[in-house]
Amino acid sequence: MLKLRSSAASPFGRKVKVAALFTGHADSLEMLPTDTMNPADPLRQDNPLGKIPCLILPDGSTVYDSRVIVEYLDHEAGGGKVIPAAWPARLAALKLQALADGITDAAILQLYEGRFRAPEKHEPAWIAHQGGKVERGLGTLEANPPVASATPDIGVISVACMLEWYEFRFSGLSSGNYPKLAAFAAEFNRLVPAFAKTKPHA
Repeated sequence: MLKLRSSAASPFGRKVKVAALFTGHADSLEMLPTDTMNPADPLRQDNPLGKIPCLILPDGSTVYDSRVIVEYLDHEAGGGKVIPAAWPARLAALKLQALADGITDAAILQLYEGRFRAPEKHEPAWIAHQGGKVERGLGTLEANPPVASATPDIGVISVACMLEWYEFRFSGLSSGNYPKLAAFAAEFNRLVPAFAKTKPHA
């Protein structure tokens, strides 16, 4: 069995779980709930960065972060399952994944500013800086949204996971500011029914 240290709310952990549906690993992936803030959590022994997701292989060795884990799963499945084997499709999928992951990273930094710093210590310039990344990234995707598919590549999967996490944390889709992305998310859910089972929750 493969073991995945993650949390129910992690968009990056979700990306791995969704990718596993298409690489044939979903039934052999054991989920290990993880608390990144707990110094005693075994995560820090498996990943010195203390970040999730972290994949534990049958021999006890580990793989991190989400992008490397997906590469591992795709390779083990024979390649070309969620990461296209040939260019330019491979480049397009990886670039889309990088954009979705970057939006998520910036939004997480905004979230942490509010979660871990007292209100009087919030830095508006920092929050605005990260917010600019999110807005530009979402704007780029809204102008040219990905195409939902029943057999999505990792770029499309990453965007779907990012959008639903952004809705979960910031009500980003229900704001009405990104109608094309909201339509994409709805279509992705229709075409990939198992996606709903991985929905983020606290």
